[in-house]
Amino acid sequence: MLSVVVVLKGLVEFAGLLILGQGLVFLMSFGKHEQNPVYRAMAFLTSPITRVVRRITPAFVVDRHVPAVALFILFWIWVALIVAKLRLQMPVAG
Repeated sequence: MLSVVVVLKGLVEFAGLLILGQGLVFLMSFGKHEQNPVYRAMAFLTSPITRVVRRITPAFVVDRHVPAVALFILFWIWVALIVAKLRLQMPVAG
């Protein structure tokens, strides 16, 4: 069970870093982010996450804010996985 939590935590970290990287490329491309191949690759890799977040968020959340919401959700999933990992590693007193 611990190995499953560790793998899930790694995947969440990877997805979060992809979203952060996509945001950095967006900032550094000065409005030409759609033409940047690195940005497009990161957008392709993060599209499953943003699609799921778009479906679970209310309609009043603007599409350009969905990656930020996804990063927020991934952060709390990451925290929950850290707690699960720590609980699985604790020795049982008895």
